[in-house]
Amino acid sequence: MQTRFILINTSSAGNVGAVARAMKTMGFDDLVLVAPRWPNVLRREETIQRASGATDVLKNARIVDTLDEALHGMTHLCATAMTPRDFGPPTTTPRQHFEMLLKKELLLHSGQKLEAENSAISGIAFLFGSERFGMRNEDVYRCHVCLSIPSNPQFGSLNLGAAVQVIAYDWRCALAAYPVQAATGDAVLADAAQVAGMLAHLEQALVHIRFLDPQAPKKLMPRLNALFNRAQVTQEEIHILRGVAKMMLKATGPGA
Repeated sequence: MQTRFILINTSSAGNVGAVARAMKTMGFDDLVLVAPRWPNVLRREETIQRASGATDVLKNARIVDTLDEALHGMTHLCATAMTPRDFGPPTTTPRQHFEMLLKKELLLHSGQKLEAENSAISGIAFLFGSERFGMRNEDVYRCHVCLSIPSNPQFGSLNLGAAVQVIAYDWRCALAAYPVQAATGDAVLADAAQVAGMLAHLEQALVHIRFLDPQAPKKLMPRLNALFNRAQVTQEEIHILRGVAKMMLKATGPGA
C-alpha cells in the first residue's frame, strides 16, 4: 500500500526537515508539500540540517500548488487535527483507525465480500495543515477520517515533526514493525563443567578467608550451586567469578 505524507502551507523549513527525518526512521519516503511558505524549502540549510541525514527523502519530495495535485493516486485520505470538528469525517485515534483499516483489507484479500465503499485501498495519504492554523475545514471535509493523537487535554499541541513521527510510527507498527536489533549478541551460557569448576575455585577462596569451615560446611556450596543455576550464568560471568576467587586467594595471607 502506497503511503504519502502531505504538508499543506508549511511555514517552517526546520519542520520540513524534521518530517523527512521522522518518515525515514519509519521507512517512508513519499513526501509532498502543498504551497509551502518557502518555494526553495527543500534546499534550505535549516531543512537539510533538521533532516539529519534523510536527504534522500528531501531529494524525492515534490512541491505542488494545489491539494488536488498532492492527492493524485491516493484512495484513502486521513486528516489530522488536535480537536474534533462539529461537522466532517469521524474523528478517531491513529491506532484505532489503522486496526480497523487493515482488518478490512485482510477480509478483502481473504475473498470475503465487503460493501463497495470499502474496496481495497491502493494509496493512503496523511494530511497535515500549517503550523499556525492547522487544516482548513474544506480540506478536512474531503478526508475519510480525522486522526487525533491522544494527548494531554490541557496541552495537546504537537510540533509538526513530532506529530508526523507519532502517526508514522503507529502506521509502521500496523503494517509490520521493524524488529528490534540487540546491541550485543546473545550471551553463551556456562555449561555444568564450567559451573562446577568455578564453584570449586570459589570454595577454596571461601575456606581461605575462613567464611567456610571445611569441617562443618553445612549446605553452603549446594546452596551456591542452586543460586548460580537459577541465575543461568554465562561464560563471561564464570570468568568474572573465578577472577574474584583468585584475588581472594591472593589478597589474604596465610592465617588471615
